[in-house]
Amino acid sequence: MFSLLDSYVSGFALQELTLPFDTSDELAEAAESILAQFPAAEYPHLAETITEHVTKSGYNYADEFEVGLDLILEGIERLRDTA
Repeated sequence: MFSLLDSYVSGFALQELTLPFDTSDELAEAAESILAQFPAAEYPHLAETITEHVTKSGYNYADEFEVGLDLILEGIERLRDTA
């Protein structure tokens, strides 16, 4: 469990530091470029994430950290409760 948490925190921080954009406008542009390469019919969840979240005003990639962390902690709690 420690390795999972360590990998998630380290990986998220590294990815955020190396993302090729600084502003929300640059993020939206990058997201649109990705969407153009992956047809929405074949990748509906990716398309939904981009169109319904990433390209919306006020989106901040860093806010995704807590969502992922909550999922990991809930999984760990479920495992602990069954042990």
